[in-house]
Amino acid sequence: MAESGALSGPDGAFRAAYGAGDGWQDSLQACLDALATPPEGANLGLVYTTDVLADHLSDIVARLRAATGIQDWLGTVGTGVSACGLELHDRPAVVLLVGAVPAEAFRIIEPVSESLGAFEAQHGRWIAERSPYFGIVHGDPRTAGLADLVAGLSALSASFLVGGLSASRGEMWQVAGEVAQGGLSGALFAPDIKVVTGLTQGCTPIGPRRVVTKAESNVVKTIDERPAAEVFIEDIGELLARDLRRIGGYVYVAFPIAESDTGDYLVRNLTGIDTQEGWLGVGHHVVAGDRIQFCRRDHNAAVKDLKRMLTDVKRRSDGAPRAGLYYACVARGPNLFGSQSEELKLIRDELGDFPLVGFFANGEISHDRLYGYTGVLALIL
Repeated sequence: MAESGALSGPDGAFRAAYGAGDGWQDSLQACLDALATPPEGANLGLVYTTDVLADHLSDIVARLRAATGIQDWLGTVGTGVSACGLELHDRPAVVLLVGAVPAEAFRIIEPVSESLGAFEAQHGRWIAERSPYFGIVHGDPRTAGLADLVAGLSALSASFLVGGLSASRGEMWQVAGEVAQGGLSGALFAPDIKVVTGLTQGCTPIGPRRVVTKAESNVVKTIDERPAAEVFIEDIGELLARDLRRIGGYVYVAFPIAESDTGDYLVRNLTGIDTQEGWLGVGHHVVAGDRIQFCRRDHNAAVKDLKRMLTDVKRRSDGAPRAGLYYACVARGPNLFGSQSEELKLIRDELGDFPLVGFFANGEISHDRLYGYTGVLALIL
């Protein structure tokens, strides 16, 4: 039996819907039935599907265009999707956000895989005339140099980017006008669209911030001129250090962002501990001079930081959101908050009911960086 629901914003300019059924056709039809009539003048849509429907994303987009009359679509696939305070994981599901946006206030970005030269040639004039400041982007995690593309696009357009990397056990399709794979795609928005953003970490720092003094590629050899493993064991404490085999999935490595005024950091996996050499393997390219810190990931830390972020974005918002987007790491959701959509319910409890959609990503994008284990929220005001 199909499951569906929908929610409109306070001014009726945006509407979110979801549908879950036996396959792509059942799920999409349930979603369209819940969507009913799109908002007046709706001309832009976002679509996210669970990865079990990845092979049908082209069919879904074609059906959406025919059924809604909306031609411009953005989206991708995730291991889970979210809408209207509900998470849908590991089953056929489609979520939509459609709205009326001034036609000259946004510009679709087709997938960029290498140089941004073609992008600049195509969109440079619009960027100069409209001065975009915000973008929604999706990326293929298999693309080499993706972090540089994110940083380059943000710098070239002077835009604060939000989004996530496709998460799929199959194909990694993106929607940016057409359906394609590879690179980075999405849309940029002019200041006509007012947005407030927030970033929540799923970890709590352990010990002080330190400095890498010797490293090679992804191996940290010394920290503060001492063997890295020795410093690590000291910082995590005696209880955790008793059995280093059990810290996987609980203790991580954090790289503080020097220019951040909110204490943000990039969380990366601890990939190995060589106690004989005193080295640490990490899922990150490290050079001498990098700041480094250790952190733990658990439910209580994630809830506390999510509530902090929500309080902050509520303070910076002017009234109820018209719509919103939420991009969460695949390691969050049921893996960190439980199986009853608790993460999305926390957002609803703090900010109220409004049309919010998103997906569970293989990496999250906030401003000009790729993150992991985070939640990225954007509120359209």
